[in-house]
Amino acid sequence: MNTTTKTILALFTLTACGGGGESSGDAAGLSGSIKIDGSSTVYPVTEAAAEEFSAKERDVRITIGVSGTGGGFKKFCAGEIDITGASRYIKDSEKELCKSGGIEFIELPVAYDGISVVVHPSNDFVDSLTVEELNTIWGPAGEGKVTKWSDVRPSFPSTDLALFGPGPDSGTFDYFTKVINGESQASRGDYTASEDDNTLVHGVSSNEGGLGYFGFAYYAENQSKLRAVPVKNGESEPVGPSIESIADGSYAPLSRPIFVYVRKDVADRPDVKAFVEFYLGEGLGLAQEVGYISLPEAEASSARTRFANKTTGTAKE
Repeated sequence: MNTTTKTILALFTLTACGGGGESSGDAAGLSGSIKIDGSSTVYPVTEAAAEEFSAKERDVRITIGVSGTGGGFKKFCAGEIDITGASRYIKDSEKELCKSGGIEFIELPVAYDGISVVVHPSNDFVDSLTVEELNTIWGPAGEGKVTKWSDVRPSFPSTDLALFGPGPDSGTFDYFTKVINGESQASRGDYTASEDDNTLVHGVSSNEGGLGYFGFAYYAENQSKLRAVPVKNGESEPVGPSIESIADGSYAPLSRPIFVYVRKDVADRPDVKAFVEFYLGEGLGLAQEVGYISLPEAEASSARTRFANKTTGTAKE
């Protein structure tokens, strides 16, 4: 499976006139270059924050790469980037990688997401799927065997099942496989994989037998091309992904927090400090605008305190 990596310039070489445009507080006159990479799920929030920040601080250049949560941590722990986005908590192996690279990290939640299971809009036979059926579809045992919709549920037609999902460098892949298949990275391999969620959107929306999963923001942006499938978890009624169901936790087990990780050694650099403070302030309000769920104020305040105190490590420790 190939990892798709793209680099987006969040700032398009804007040159300030008369002192860099409007700035606030100690951010006046900032310049620098901030390198960000990681999760495609976190990307829309980071992009929105970068665009808003860049309108204020025109001499700070922000580049954002999308190589998946795992790919981002590899670069982050090697000291190649300043900030990485992650759609899951950092793994023990990645903590060791950062330790060996001399990188201490500050973990900051930025929003809540619900991994959306989607089908082609013409699909009128799937009213919901159980967690067990999702396991039947995506578990390793399904490879080469569960190839038609009728293999999932006998009442479904014998339409070919075309699967689209994140690749192994994706935090969404890690999270989904853990809660659906019982083990992170445990998945069938015979599906179209990409760390670029727009590729997955195109795949499902172009195939009448298509089924895929990715972050809620990408479903919200493409509702005319996709239909979200409610998920039945245990004895509860099926629940579809929405701002309300993700916020109240009823969209289970596919709701989760998403994060950015900041290198401690660059956290006091003026451009990085100003950007992260902006991200954790005005920037957090942009999460809902791009299709995610904003952090409750208590959690947002805790994240700001965590950054101000340069508290390292992960909440999962």
